[in-house]
Amino acid sequence: MMTSVDETVAQSEQRRRLNRWRIGAMGAVSAAFLVAAAAGKGGEKPSWMGGAPKNVPHLVALKVHGMIGGDVSRWTKAVEEAGKDKFVKGLLLDVDSPGGAVTGGEELHDALERFASTKPLVTTMGGMGASAGYMIALPSRRIFAERSTLTGSIGVLMEAPEASGLLGKIGVNVQELVSGPMKGQPSLTRPISPEGRVMLQGVVSNLYDQFVAMVVSGRHMPDAKVRSLADGRPYTGEQALKLGLIDAVGGHNEAQAWLTKAAGVSGAVKVTEIGTEKKSFDWRKKIFGWFGGTVMSLFGLGMDKISPQSLVGIDGAVSIWKP
Repeated sequence: MMTSVDETVAQSEQRRRLNRWRIGAMGAVSAAFLVAAAAGKGGEKPSWMGGAPKNVPHLVALKVHGMIGGDVSRWTKAVEEAGKDKFVKGLLLDVDSPGGAVTGGEELHDALERFASTKPLVTTMGGMGASAGYMIALPSRRIFAERSTLTGSIGVLMEAPEASGLLGKIGVNVQELVSGPMKGQPSLTRPISPEGRVMLQGVVSNLYDQFVAMVVSGRHMPDAKVRSLADGRPYTGEQALKLGLIDAVGGHNEAQAWLTKAAGVSGAVKVTEIGTEKKSFDWRKKIFGWFGGTVMSLFGLGMDKISPQSLVGIDGAVSIWKP
């Protein structure tokens, strides 16, 4: 039979064991965070060339996947530096994008055009290379796409929400003072006026003309033919090839083989990615990002429910394919 002294000793021993388990568990969690943080930092590229060997002829690749935002400085800077580097012999543009901001697409198009004026540039398209995603491919000497790639969708879109009907139903009146009749167009609180619609359509038409001019220059096609194709519709890669919007059906391997030959380098030449975003592990962002995504999913919301303008600027014009 255990005495009170024995029971006290046993309880003390259990507490010590429990404390050791707690300390061990805390140490394991801390070690896991340190390892994850080190892994995150280790994945960062030491330079814009992604650690490519210096003073060795090589090719570079720029990956543009997803929405093209208004700020493309990370990509344009990488392209400009690659153009100045005498050891960079060519660039492979890897596009899988529905488009995005007109301004972002124009800036990246112009940077790639400057590069292509001195060195070979080739584009390969994945599932999508439409609207601004097609715009940035236009300076390429050769454009490859898969048969099922959705491309084209040449055009410009400008839209803004208008909630005057809803506000009226709930008894909310908005008083707006503007310096001129065109200043408040478009507006969240009132419909676009006939004059405002004409003005905004003129802006969209001008941006469309600029896009058409890029296609005419990049694809060496007559203006009339481009306009007949540029009504906003997308084309499959197979259709685009027949219409002259791309040069060949193929993927990354075919594009790289073409670039290697055009650049005059050996088949074993190194291809390094440029313009990559440096990533570091941030457990707070991971946790809150997961939490935010979970909350959005509970309300039936996701990235596919968010309008393009909410990502690239509500008042900005976009060139994007919207299914």
